Amino acid sequence: MQETQQNPGNVSASTAITPTVNRTYKSRIFEMIFSDKKELLQLYNAMNGTNYDNPELLEINTLENAIYMSMHNDISFVIASQLYLYEHQSTYSPNLPLRCLLYISDLYSALTMDANFYGTKLIKIPTPEFVVFYNGTDEIADRQTIKLSDAFMIEKEDYSLELTATVLNINPGHSSAVLDACKTLKDYSEYSARVRRYAKTMDLEAAVELAITECIREDILAEFLRKNRAEAKSVSIYEYNEEKHMKFVREEGREEGLAAGRKEGFAARDELILRMKQSGLPLEEISKISGMSVEEINALSADTN
Repeated sequence: MQETQQNPGNVSASTAITPTVNRTYKSRIFEMIFSDKKELLQLYNAMNGTNYDNPELLEINTLENAIYMSMHNDISFVIASQLYLYEHQSTYSPNLPLRCLLYISDLYSALTMDANFYGTKLIKIPTPEFVVFYNGTDEIADRQTIKLSDAFMIEKEDYSLELTATVLNINPGHSSAVLDACKTLKDYSEYSARVRRYAKTMDLEAAVELAITECIREDILAEFLRKNRAEAKSVSIYEYNEEKHMKFVREEGREEGLAAGRKEGFAARDELILRMKQSGLPLEEISKISGMSVEEINALSADTN
């Protein structure tokens, strides 16, 4: 089935941002795979229940200079008057809607750079949709919706600004309908899972090499891995190390937060004990209330003098 792409209102197809071959950024495996229009169209069809068969209907307009991303793991494209942002994440973040907002603002700015914002004619723009493909280690539902309004400081029934993003869990055993409809996405999920699994028991470089060798042999991302073996290996090692680092930072931050909380809790407890003592409450009663011994209470008083 072939369908012609609709022109999204006043926005000319020529105004879109077209990625160049010689990129100045480093792509992640997800973007390396799905920057191919044929593969991206297969993923789009799987997500939307469509059966487009002409990859040229897709107009990829991924931003190359998104300064808030160290490596590209996103793909944006227009098809049938709709603008899609597909992003891959191995670390779940509730800030995804805010990132999507910043990204789509830049895209719309580029798409409408020649438009007359002060004219009387309505500027039509492609309808946006945001999807995050998640394959991290945290357990999340197969599909969930997160909203920009979750970050707003004041809750209201109606917001002047809203953005929703769909988070799809693509780990093996999840979101089977989409994975079964898109072999490449399913293969990517399996490849990533093998790298993570093998890296638990062997050197990371050896784990990636084993995953690549097995996947080529078993026809899992075979064509992509054959053509891009060296780069795929390098990027996979980088991605795994980054994921491990992010997890370490999160755990370290959590531990620091707990330590700070304990410190604040002890300080508040000590202040309360001193107040009880100053008010003339017997030490035995203070001991029962606080769980501290009389000796510890006296020592606390001595430390503060």
